[in-house]
Amino acid sequence: MMDYIYVIPRFFQSGGPWMYPILVVFGIGLAIAIERYVRLTTATRRNRKTWEDVRVILQEGDFDRAREVTSASDTELGTVLSLGLSRQGAVRRRDDIEIAMEEGMMEIIPQLEKRTPYIALFSNMATMLGLLGTIMGLIGAFTAVASANPAEKADLLASYISVAMNTTAFGLIAGIPLLLLHALLTTKTTAIVDSLEMAQVKTLNIITEFAKQDMRD
Repeated sequence: MMDYIYVIPRFFQSGGPWMYPILVVFGIGLAIAIERYVRLTTATRRNRKTWEDVRVILQEGDFDRAREVTSASDTELGTVLSLGLSRQGAVRRRDDIEIAMEEGMMEIIPQLEKRTPYIALFSNMATMLGLLGTIMGLIGAFTAVASANPAEKADLLASYISVAMNTTAFGLIAGIPLLLLHALLTTKTTAIVDSLEMAQVKTLNIITEFAKQDMRD
């Protein structure tokens, strides 16, 4: 364990100045990933709780109470269902209610996807900066070797290349986790959107079923 404490700083310092931009990019990407993870996890939990409450009310046919609950909710699901239920009280056409809910979805989806694409961008940036640092290091290596003593050229070149490769390694160390986090967050976002669409369809079906019963009566 003590060896790693000394190896990591040595590895970072030997990589040269290009290690610092990679570190900054990694830090920003990681901060965004953490913020998005907390946001999406909270949204998943709150939307699930809202649906559990509203579903029971809808199944009872108490649409007035359902409107009150959804309009008072600040969740994504509450917003979508509130728009649809507001039309339910004025019209009977399923299409009109569905269009209102779709408008809500169009507003919510960009909010759920907000900043997530930047994580993939920073992942690519970290990898590219690592490669750029290696190339610049190799240029410096060959420049130094050109004027070095012939007996020392091999050792000098190997030393420079070893240092230059550290930036590529660090770029991959930063880029790969960010890429995995981007995939995780994209999956969580898709799951939330799918759950909202499922709740939307179920709500429409319940409204339609009660409307048919009213027509029969």
